[in-house]
Amino acid sequence: MSDQAAPLNSTIARVTERIRDRSKGMRDDYLQQIREAADQGPARAHLTCGNQAHAYAAMGDAKEALATGRAPNIGIVTAYNDMLSAHQPYEVFPQLIKNAAAAAGATAQVAGGVPAMCDGVTQGQPGMELSLFSRDVIAMASAVALSHNTFDSAIYLGVCDKIVPGLIMAAATFGHLPAIFLPAGPMTSGLPNDEKSKVRQQFATGEVGREELMRAEMASYHGPGTCTFYGTANTNQMLMEFMGLHLPGASFVNPNTPLRDALTTAGAKRAAEITALGNDYRPAGEILDERAFVNGLVGLMATGGSTNLVLHLPAMAKAAGIMIDLEDFDEISDVVPLMAKVYPNGLADVNHFHAAGGLQFMIRDLLKEGLLNSDAKTVAGDGLDLYAKEPKLRDGELVWEDGAEESLNDRILRPASSGFAKTGGLKQLDGNLGRGVIKISAVAEEHRLIEAKCRVFKDQEEVKEAFKRNEFTEDTIVVVRFQGPSANGMPELHSLTPVLSVLQGRGLKVALVTDGRMSGASGKVPAAIHVSPEAANGGPLAKLQDGDIVRLDAVNGTLSCTSADLDTRTPVTEDLSAHHRGMGRELFTAFRNQVGPSTSGASVIV
Repeated sequence: MSDQAAPLNSTIARVTERIRDRSKGMRDDYLQQIREAADQGPARAHLTCGNQAHAYAAMGDAKEALATGRAPNIGIVTAYNDMLSAHQPYEVFPQLIKNAAAAAGATAQVAGGVPAMCDGVTQGQPGMELSLFSRDVIAMASAVALSHNTFDSAIYLGVCDKIVPGLIMAAATFGHLPAIFLPAGPMTSGLPNDEKSKVRQQFATGEVGREELMRAEMASYHGPGTCTFYGTANTNQMLMEFMGLHLPGASFVNPNTPLRDALTTAGAKRAAEITALGNDYRPAGEILDERAFVNGLVGLMATGGSTNLVLHLPAMAKAAGIMIDLEDFDEISDVVPLMAKVYPNGLADVNHFHAAGGLQFMIRDLLKEGLLNSDAKTVAGDGLDLYAKEPKLRDGELVWEDGAEESLNDRILRPASSGFAKTGGLKQLDGNLGRGVIKISAVAEEHRLIEAKCRVFKDQEEVKEAFKRNEFTEDTIVVVRFQGPSANGMPELHSLTPVLSVLQGRGLKVALVTDGRMSGASGKVPAAIHVSPEAANGGPLAKLQDGDIVRLDAVNGTLSCTSADLDTRTPVTEDLSAHHRGMGRELFTAFRNQVGPSTSGASVIV
């Protein structure tokens, strides 16, 4: 146990053990598989001379080191493109990594690229219906890259919504290889997120025009790096740190800074050190155990992170032979306080959060409270206490020093003992309408219970049209169904946020119930999401009718309809063919037909 860590909280210990027991058979098979791969030794020894000549033909001065096979070779899997602000900085990372590898007596090659789409670009557009499926495509593309079998470790370059989960699924599948994730960091602060949100609401009501909206959006999303609100991209970065796959303190250092470059160089050096050719072999599959995933769940609750991780974590875990259920999220949320207020849960952005002490303060404090598995393995070493240290440049040298022991701004970041709420940000929902989840960290207590007539819609455009016609004049639960993975790929319904926020601002009690997703930026309006079974598979949402009384109780975790005849109704069907063609959607028929339920990660491949 770390000197900084208290005895493990009984609930955290119980959930960790339950996941271990639930997963035993599957995990044992997984570990045997990756150990057999590791026992074969460095991969290049098994390739023919012709195989190797193809792999090294363009490697210049590194050819000899690669051919002899005595130096570690690092495979780089990159999600670089310059349409995503978060990924644009990755353009220069491969050369930094190669230089650092050479200095450490190793080599590095770009093994392959993976797609990386931007939900901000596709939000509310047909392309969003490929968004969730892109996660599994990323995992598969990474597998193709690493299948050349010439690598001793892997570096993964990815940040945003589906990219990190897809890369983790690949890192777990190639779990005999050590894996390090190198982030690019958040963009510097621009127009405050609450001001941007206000302009969006004004546009929804017609108070401002598109020119003013465009000005606000461009001032908010203005440079390289992740968007600065605490959505899925930045939740991913938190997760990689809590799970020990980043170097300590790497998550929220801005792009194109000396410290960012130093961390990239250090990550490449570490990727060489932890190969089987070194003396500190740390295969990814051993790091990705039940302790790491529980620590990730704790971080998700303590920070009020994105609901999208409720989909991604089970899929990521399953790739490593571990089974996570919604009950695990729920029980951990009950004992982990909300320690951060970052937009949409507050006014601060991630740069403010980082300056207030950030993840290093949070990890230190959670360890002191016994809320993290302190003995977890990480890429930096054994024990999560390493992640209470933050990187600094001292006379041009990268060093790690103790992070903040006290919050530097208690309006943004607080210790667990005096958090913003006694419980975390997510709640499981269950009832006669199915199972789902709700993010409550930004929802005021008076909005956490709503019982009202429902209005049923087949897509978000219908909701917006009804809003324009001023049809919402009383408390309403808005049901948007046929938005699950089998129906249309489970797009985010983020464009409903301004509409529902306006209605709530008018004094109405409103809520959203859907088998689809909301953005990681979803906030003040209660939203029961990921409801399963989905309507397209005959789930209870397909039986709802306008005027049914629906009760959403985020306090007790229930989602139900009071209509006595609900169970005897025949589910309605919907012609979804328009969502199955155009913008590449016709290529994903097999995905829609084979995808699993949202409660187990909505994956096609695990």
